[in-house]
Amino acid sequence: MNWDAFITCAVTGVGDSAGKNPHVPITPEQIAGAAIEAAKAGAAIAHIHVRDTATGKGARDVALYAEVVRRIRESDTDVIINLTAGMGGDIVFGSVEQPLPLNMKATDMVGAEERLAHVTALLPEICTLDCGSMNFAEGDYVMTNTPGTLRAMAKRVQALGVRPEIEVFDTGHLVLCKQLIKEGLIDDPVMIQLCMGIPYGAPDDPQTLMAMVNNLPPGAVHSAFSIGRMQLPFAAMALLSGGNIRVGLEDNIWLSRGVPATNGQLVERAVGITQGMGARIMGAAEVRAKLKLEKRVGAMA
Repeated sequence: MNWDAFITCAVTGVGDSAGKNPHVPITPEQIAGAAIEAAKAGAAIAHIHVRDTATGKGARDVALYAEVVRRIRESDTDVIINLTAGMGGDIVFGSVEQPLPLNMKATDMVGAEERLAHVTALLPEICTLDCGSMNFAEGDYVMTNTPGTLRAMAKRVQALGVRPEIEVFDTGHLVLCKQLIKEGLIDDPVMIQLCMGIPYGAPDDPQTLMAMVNNLPPGAVHSAFSIGRMQLPFAAMALLSGGNIRVGLEDNIWLSRGVPATNGQLVERAVGITQGMGARIMGAAEVRAKLKLEKRVGAMA
């Protein structure tokens, strides 16, 4: 059991959720506002994707990230910024009988430096590294993160002084994570997010969660989440496993059956679960000290 826990709020993601919940933020102003809302509700960390303002689909535009980060920093809200670096690793194959050529309208594959362009420009306190490849949900989409690409990204993030949050979707990803640590590419304290319940990665049952927790690198600080209706139950599961919590509209758009959630409401619910279990919520300053983060202030060029 973790008696002193922090909450991460993943405020928007890139999934096709904006049309299903009017509270899913799309514009930089809305995304920044969602991060601030989550912080005021009790989240220490805001995990951020950006979306194309015209289509609502996921984007990698550095200018969009820059506006979000500027708005958050200029608000003087004490929240740790965690930018995704998962975009740019998406392969979508053609038909079952003709996998090549790729579906280039849906495929988005770029090099390690381009995937980190916004991190290099904006220097968030944290950015994510998806530590492996997997069949991601239905269809012919493969989330693609090769060992060579991850080594290059880890080395670059380390040089920038940004803390990587290692996103682990299955047990083999922990093996690669440990290898990167062994090679000196990830500094202490190692920060790991256990991403559960996503087809076809690790299922979100207690046995699988604890198997993954029991195979974490020694001394790692971990969080855990699941998606959809299991998001809020996993707030309790994460604490019981000795970890921290992630909630937010990236992973779940409902507060209860048929009731669209806001990011603030999901954080408030996670706070209530935590306090109801007798644990304490950590603020951003405490988390910054725990994770040895350098606080970033003001707008970056």
